[in-house]
Amino acid sequence: MSTSFERVSRFSVGYDMREVDDFLARARTAYEGRDPGFSGADITSASFGTERGGYDMRVVDEALDRLSDAFALQSRDDAIAEQGEDVWVAQLTERAETLKERLERPAGDRFAPAAQGEPSYDKVDVDALCDQLVAYFTDGLPMSVDDVRRAAFRRRRGAEGYREAVVDVYLDHVADVMASVP
Repeated sequence: MSTSFERVSRFSVGYDMREVDDFLARARTAYEGRDPGFSGADITSASFGTERGGYDMRVVDEALDRLSDAFALQSRDDAIAEQGEDVWVAQLTERAETLKERLERPAGDRFAPAAQGEPSYDKVDVDALCDQLVAYFTDGLPMSVDDVRRAAFRRRRGAEGYREAVVDVYLDHVADVMASVP
């Protein structure tokens, strides 16, 4: 099976085409309901080898973002069908409120600081994104899942920044909630 992703020049490095094609074939099978061992989380954690003349990484990453959104919407539709819309809305609202509670913490204290020497994300950068999320959750500021996924933070070391893993997990939950909203 072949995809129609753009390839980089034969002198540049891109994603391994066979790995990408195999992964997307499995994702397609899962999306169609024939591979229960595959989930949307597999998409966000996907990684591929590289090769000269491979698929353009940016294009593949954008396709994976769209695929992740499709899995989230499918999951939402399945949950609504199984539980009913009122229960689903209540659960989504509860998840959003839990996320919002962290955003209400003062800037500089929203996440755990990194340990000495541990790589971390710049607090100012992370807090700026958190302020945008507050506006999204409370004021309806337009924001997309891609805005969250593509957020970039300057790197720090130790307590000057927030622990990377904690921020990454939190932003994954935010993206999941945002992708679930119709």
